[in-house]
Amino acid sequence: MLSFRNINGIAITLLAVFVTIKLAYNALPWWIPGILGLLWLVITIIGSFHMRWDYHLKSLHNNKDVFENHVSLTFDDGPNPEFTSKVLTLLKKYNAHATFFCIGKHAKAYPEIVKEIIAHGHTIGNHTYSHSNWLGFFGTTKVLSELQKTNAIVLDITGKHLRLFRPAFGVTNPNIRKALQKTGLYSIGWSIRSFDTTMRSANTIRDNVLGKISKGDIVLFHDSSEKTMVVLERLLLFLKEQKLQSVTVDRLLQIKAYA
Repeated sequence: MLSFRNINGIAITLLAVFVTIKLAYNALPWWIPGILGLLWLVITIIGSFHMRWDYHLKSLHNNKDVFENHVSLTFDDGPNPEFTSKVLTLLKKYNAHATFFCIGKHAKAYPEIVKEIIAHGHTIGNHTYSHSNWLGFFGTTKVLSELQKTNAIVLDITGKHLRLFRPAFGVTNPNIRKALQKTGLYSIGWSIRSFDTTMRSANTIRDNVLGKISKGDIVLFHDSSEKTMVVLERLLLFLKEQKLQSVTVDRLLQIKAYA
């Protein structure tokens, strides 16, 4: 299994072997540990930015064992004053439920939208407080603060203790793992990424999602653009045609959304 712990163990073992042989026979060139170190660094960087590897921590990405024809649509980066309510309207139109991973500072700015999400029967998860571009460089204490601040804000608005978390940008590392251990939050990934925040056209995004989705999948969207709205309505129509039902991610994964 490719994981941070295993790769570290292999790297340390190989380094120990190199040092032993070098001291005993002086038979190996010094550039070998440099190559090993570079390889370790490349694997660790890639693993940190690809949470589906579960390189630093275990995340929940789908549930292909689910009995019902269920999938789960998820929306990151809200609440958004322009688009979140539109997403809620579409979901209601097609009797679909979803999970919204909210940024703490946005939840604080738009508490009524947070309440609206709950009122429509959807669930809310933690998506850090600031969604900082530098989150991957935060220490454990700073990451913990980001999670606790967002949980406190949502608790104040809704009375609910969040248990679901999605890392900003899908970035994981040992500090995020330690913060999750302290808070008891589940790390929620995805099995299908819509790429709705990229320059790809709505048609390309639609075809990508519709061509992949099946029972048990978790789809990553963002409630932050008109392009997402176009794709979402077509997807909801497709799900209805295929007799697939979107449910909240906690229901799909059979875990608790709130403590």
